[in-house]
Amino acid sequence: MEPKGPEPKGPGEPEAFPEELADTLVGIQRLIRRRLRSGLTAPRLRGAEVELLRLVEARPGIGITDAAKELYLASNSVSTLVNKLARDGYLIRETDPADRRAARLQLTEAARNRLRDWQRRRADLVGRHVDRLDEADREALRAALPALRKLAVTLHEEALES
Repeated sequence: MEPKGPEPKGPGEPEAFPEELADTLVGIQRLIRRRLRSGLTAPRLRGAEVELLRLVEARPGIGITDAAKELYLASNSVSTLVNKLARDGYLIRETDPADRRAARLQLTEAARNRLRDWQRRRADLVGRHVDRLDEADREALRAALPALRKLAVTLHEEALES
């Protein structure tokens, strides 16, 4: 008779919680992304492209190396994203006056418009579905936001350490 492995964790068991949470968050993000793709008139932006644009929006003038660190991507990957987004008219690459070899990134007006539209559509989509929940579920989601933000901070801090 073969030895048995560990019994699978059932839903609701404390050991299953981290996996359930991760699966739920990933599933929600995937569904939001898919729903936002429908009805687009412009070519869709990949997740990493949107993340880079949002980062440049939050930190105008950020350099490629700092953007790579913030997004946990290789510098050459961010460089490739920057080249594509600049070619598509969403990013401006300015020469850093302190280091002529480095670039500083700025959004174009087209990128600002695209991000505003994306943020509006995302808020509308999520808002419609949150509104369909009962008040207790809406309150539970509101109450979970601070803990989810702290989880994001600790994940970010651990990534910086490695």
